[in-house]
Amino acid sequence: MNVTVAAAEHRDATLPPPERLAGGNFEMVVRRLADDLAFGSDASRLVGSGLEYAGSRPYVPGDPVRSIDWRVTARAGRAFVREHEALKRTAVYLVVDTSASMSVRSGALGKHGLAVWVAASLGLLAQRRMSPVAVVGGGERTVPTVPSLARADLWNALEPLRAEGAAESTNVGERLQTVATRAARASVIVAITDMHCPQALPAIGQASQRHDCVVIHLVDPAESGPLRAGFFRGSEAETGRAFVATRSTELGRPDAVRAEVIRSGADCLQLATDRPFVPELRAFLATRGMLARGRA
Repeated sequence: MNVTVAAAEHRDATLPPPERLAGGNFEMVVRRLADDLAFGSDASRLVGSGLEYAGSRPYVPGDPVRSIDWRVTARAGRAFVREHEALKRTAVYLVVDTSASMSVRSGALGKHGLAVWVAASLGLLAQRRMSPVAVVGGGERTVPTVPSLARADLWNALEPLRAEGAAESTNVGERLQTVATRAARASVIVAITDMHCPQALPAIGQASQRHDCVVIHLVDPAESGPLRAGFFRGSEAETGRAFVATRSTELGRPDAVRAEVIRSGADCLQLATDRPFVPELRAFLATRGMLARGRA
C-alpha cells in the first residue's frame, strides 16, 4: 500500500470525537482529512481565473489591448476582443443529523462524531474546489444556511454542531425540504444521517427532482443484524417509543435503506462507525465525479 495512503487511513481509524478537540486542533484534523480525500485527484482541473470564454466582438476604443483576440483579428482583418463570463459555481449544502439517535454508539467514535468529520472534510474540500458551502443542522440546532466560500463561515457553522445532543429530535426531512426550496438554482445536497427520520426519504425524493442529492448513511455495528441475545426492552432515542426486541429481531437493515434511497433518485454511501471512512468516501466521490466538480 502507498505510504501516504496508509498514513491517511491510520489517522482516519484513530479519529477522536470532534467535541473533545480545541478549535485549532479540530481545524488541523479537518485539513488533513480533506487532503486525504483529495489524494490522487488532479486539483489543477479546478484552478483557474473564474472566467469562461463567451465570444468575440469588434474592438471599440477603450477596450484593453490585452483582451484582443488575435486569431479572430487576423482572420477578419480588423480588431476583435475576447469576452468572458464568470463561471457559475455549484453550491453545496451539507445537512448534518445531530438528533438523539446519532449519539447512540458502540465504539469510541459514534455516528454523530463521524457525521461531523465527514461534513467538515467535505465542506473544506468543496471550498477548495471553489464551491460555496452551507452546513445545515438536521436536529434542533440551527446555523446560517447561506452558502459561502469563506473558510471562517465553514468553521463557525460547524462549531455549534460538534457536541453530541442526546435529547434532540430529528428535523432532517424538514431541513432537506427547506434547502431544496430555498436554493436559487440546482445545487448539491448531501444528507449525512442515520436515516431514522420518517420524513427524510420523501424529502430526499422531492429534492432529487431538482438537485443533485447524496445520502451518506451512517451505521453503528450494534444497530444492524440480529440481536444475538435473548430479549430486551428498549426505547427509540428521539421519540421515546418503547419496544421489545428478541433474538430474531432485525435491529437495522442498511441494504434496504440504501435501496430505498437510490429509488428516490439520490446516490447513497453507507459508512460504518468502526471502519476508516476516508478510503470509502474518496472512492465514492471519484466514482461519481465529485472530486472533479466545483463549477457547473
